[in-house]
Amino acid sequence: MSQLQNLTKGFIKENPTLVLLLGMCPTLGVSTSAFNGLGMGLATTFVLVGSNLVISLLKNFIPDKVRIPAFIIIIASFVTIVELVMQAYVPALYAQLGLFIPLIVVNCIVLGRAEAFASKNTVFSSILDGLGMGLGFTMTLTILGSIREMLGSGAIFNFKFIQADAILVFILAPGAFIALAYLIAIVNKINKKA
Repeated sequence: MSQLQNLTKGFIKENPTLVLLLGMCPTLGVSTSAFNGLGMGLATTFVLVGSNLVISLLKNFIPDKVRIPAFIIIIASFVTIVELVMQAYVPALYAQLGLFIPLIVVNCIVLGRAEAFASKNTVFSSILDGLGMGLGFTMTLTILGSIREMLGSGAIFNFKFIQADAILVFILAPGAFIALAYLIAIVNKINKKA
């Protein structure tokens, strides 16, 4: 597989949320606005790239019996870095995302990429894989958040452009399921044509 494919497969072909259906908890929980989706996606991307890098470097030194616990410790270290940086520099976003930031540790996208890719490939390929999957996740959360924010409050990135009444259901949990279902259907249609 070429390096470019490692970087781009997370956008449509193997999008972690829309195709592999991983990471549903943060996808549905934090996508109430485009800003929240972008922030959560970038935080997860940082953790994916960092953990893939370290796991790929240490793959030959980690015994099979403690492979998963070792991966979780590495991932938790990067999540702690993200959490402290967000708390210090973007406290409003940190307050909005709340518990979902520490939950990146057990996000199946991150652990899945560590197990399926980083532990079996080169450092550079693992970095590109983490970046591609992370940016695909970020794109999905931002698009989903934009749709929900636009339909639910008439704004995108808190820029109000519709003054009329919005559709309240899109701000609530059922709106996340509805919008996500349509996005998954669109991506399935695109993948069938490819």
